[in-house]
Amino acid sequence: MTGPTTRPFRIGQIVPSSNVTMETEIPALLRARETVAPERFTFHSSRMRMTRVTADELAAMDGESDRCAVELSDARVDVLGYACLVAIMSMGPGYHRESERRLHRRTVDNGGPAPVVTSAGALVDGLRVLDAKRIVLIAPYLPELTRTVVGYIEAEGVTVLDHRALCVPGNLDVAALDPRNLIAYAKELDRPDADAVVLSACVQMPSLGVIDEVQDVLGKPVLSAAVATTHRMLRALDLPAVAPIGGALLGGDYARSDPHPTVSA
Repeated sequence: MTGPTTRPFRIGQIVPSSNVTMETEIPALLRARETVAPERFTFHSSRMRMTRVTADELAAMDGESDRCAVELSDARVDVLGYACLVAIMSMGPGYHRESERRLHRRTVDNGGPAPVVTSAGALVDGLRVLDAKRIVLIAPYLPELTRTVVGYIEAEGVTVLDHRALCVPGNLDVAALDPRNLIAYAKELDRPDADAVVLSACVQMPSLGVIDEVQDVLGKPVLSAAVATTHRMLRALDLPAVAPIGGALLGGDYARSDPHPTVSA
């Protein structure tokens, strides 16, 4: 893998056309990492058309992901991140594995082989790394899509004790949500038997600025889809997954950790 002595690592992201948060939070995490580690990063995106978070738009959008993987492999990125959790989860249990394999094949066929991380798979893997078997989560979606997310995670062996759906269908409206509100939601939702809190089960809903604060208040691991994706991207690059912000998953204890294998993997 190309290292910091030659050129920065190229981070590729496949993003919904209306997504503005993933291209903010992942660079913020990796720029923060640059203050404590030698590696450097550049960021490159390809977009899939989507404006409203509905099942029909998500399915149509996912069909564009192959094109995006090829475009990013033209740039010879070192890793690709599929930045829409609910698009993957709405395609049925375990679909992140199929998506990651298929999109990786597209990069291989295009002569620019690179590992592919989906935010859906990364969140599942992040929970596994944390050994979180019981969680609560917050999602911006309508109730039906939120139940789809809950079902997907539970199919991976994690019990969702409780959840909150914020019922925001417009993707730009999701990006405009105030992350400070998540502090109160997390306090209301948390349970003593929850091993971890997913503060944002959506890569468009901003949460990075309050993850460490909520974790300090609750005294247990707090993560988001964006944090989990950053962890998996770094591990896919065989780099220590650590940053001075982003909660327990990037706090150092799991810098070299990879998800425990499962029967369905």
